[in-house]
Amino acid sequence: MSSGPIAVIDVGSNSIKLLVATRARDGEITPLHFRTLDARISAGISHADPLLRPEGMARGVEAIRALLEEAKMQTPERVILVATSAVRDARNGAEFREHVRAATGHDVRILSGDEEANLIGRGLTCDRSLQGLRDFYVFDLGGGSLECLAFRDRKIEQAVSLKLGCVRLMERFVSEVAAPFSAAVKEAVAAHTRETFREQDFLFRLPSGAVAVGTGGTITTVRAILGARAGQTFAETRSTITVAELQELLAWLGELPLSERKRVPGLPPARADVFPTALTTFLTIAELGGFTAFQNSVYNLRYGLADEALD
Repeated sequence: MSSGPIAVIDVGSNSIKLLVATRARDGEITPLHFRTLDARISAGISHADPLLRPEGMARGVEAIRALLEEAKMQTPERVILVATSAVRDARNGAEFREHVRAATGHDVRILSGDEEANLIGRGLTCDRSLQGLRDFYVFDLGGGSLECLAFRDRKIEQAVSLKLGCVRLMERFVSEVAAPFSAAVKEAVAAHTRETFREQDFLFRLPSGAVAVGTGGTITTVRAILGARAGQTFAETRSTITVAELQELLAWLGELPLSERKRVPGLPPARADVFPTALTTFLTIAELGGFTAFQNSVYNLRYGLADEALD
């Protein structure tokens, strides 16, 4: 078993994230450094023939180079780069990998949907705050895909990757990105989400009262917005977000044009365009599963990869 440190860079559709971690003597994954850069490499993935655009690939390569420089400060024993929905779905995903290799000398492992979902599940089991949960759902919403998992007795019973990422749905249903988020667009996103769950046969069959865990940037951003309102740091915010709070946020932010959304404290300007779509997706998940709240965890894909590498 390696004790690390290990550096993991997760090239997501909307953001690129770094985690440098080690394994403590008690077996826990201990984060040493982490950072997220918004790069939006996934622009255009909703098209019938998805392609990564040159400007998106350039942003991605530059973000990866910056995070690799940060990782060097922790002198990692090993560096792992992975890519998810945007790169695996794009016809020119191999071209992006070559750009990264030429610029950094590192190869990028492209995860399948099943690999991504299962590694997210592995990461969640590293979160001490979730150790009391036996039966629970996990929903990790990214820019290109939504990973859905059901844990029964802390073992994965279902793991499904759905093409419901917030960038993908925004490009498909939001024709005027700068305008307020209309009721018609909200219903179109919700209807498509319901239909996708039905087609993919993800079953909400855990015992009544099973907790829904939300990971990824959306629920984390909700916590940041609520914390900014209350004058709290992120660490001081509650990890449980109620459906009522999500509904209130969508009602408020949905009425704002993009220019005003970008000025909302706690909401990164780069996420302001996709945020109403992402909130609608989580509210539709709550409707389908009968959930009244989501418990937030930051232990997702990066932690699963770190746990795998350190085991």
